[in-house]
Amino acid sequence: MVSGNKKTPKLILVGAGPGDIELITVKATKALQSADVVLYDALANEELLTEYAPNAQHVFVGKRKGLHHVQQYYINKMIVRYARKCGTVVRLKGGDPFVFGRGFEEMEYAVSHGLEVSYVPGISSAFAVAPLAGIPLSVRGVNAGITIVTATASDGSLTEELQWAVAGKGTVIILMGVSKLNEIAQLVSTHRGYSEVMAVISKGSQQDERKLFAPASSIYKESMVQGIETPAIIVVGKVVASALQLIKSQLAAAEIQRT
Repeated sequence: MVSGNKKTPKLILVGAGPGDIELITVKATKALQSADVVLYDALANEELLTEYAPNAQHVFVGKRKGLHHVQQYYINKMIVRYARKCGTVVRLKGGDPFVFGRGFEEMEYAVSHGLEVSYVPGISSAFAVAPLAGIPLSVRGVNAGITIVTATASDGSLTEELQWAVAGKGTVIILMGVSKLNEIAQLVSTHRGYSEVMAVISKGSQQDERKLFAPASSIYKESMVQGIETPAIIVVGKVVASALQLIKSQLAAAEIQRT
């Protein structure tokens, strides 16, 4: 909507998916095409900007652990400022903005300052990355629950939710936990045994994806040797062993075919 030459200040909160640009929704691409300004974070694939918002102004506001380019306080203010000045602001966030993405905080701030606000969900890495790497989130007869947690509390300790989840029997998907992998592996060893197979998937869904399968007793050391990088998710649960067994069977079958 335009009043004279002034566009209506608007925020569209958009999930960019786990990284592969083909894993973005049609509605999200339409939102990008409508943007006057795109504020994008470090986990959003920049190819989406050139593909769907080539004429918009692109502003990087990425935050990663230890590398906070722009603090959340200033991001909130930038959303309002750009919307009032330019019109439609698309806030492009990796995964889904409402899954540990602080998207709701940004929406609340925008609403409190009179902006029109809408939300376009994205495919969260919590649901997509493990299956794309061959690990199901659930297998009949293996697990009856899935828990998604973030690893670190505001004081730097492991979250209570993580400790409760690992103490249970279901699948646990851990986001933002690579820096705490040693502590997480020790926790898994305590509750599920040293031989419990875990997985770490780095840069899931992307061409440079890397995945590591290892017992809780050695996964931290192996991740250091292999140089596993963020962003990454950690998977705990019997489904990991099931997936590893299938991968080994596939490799064995391929070897037989070659000989």
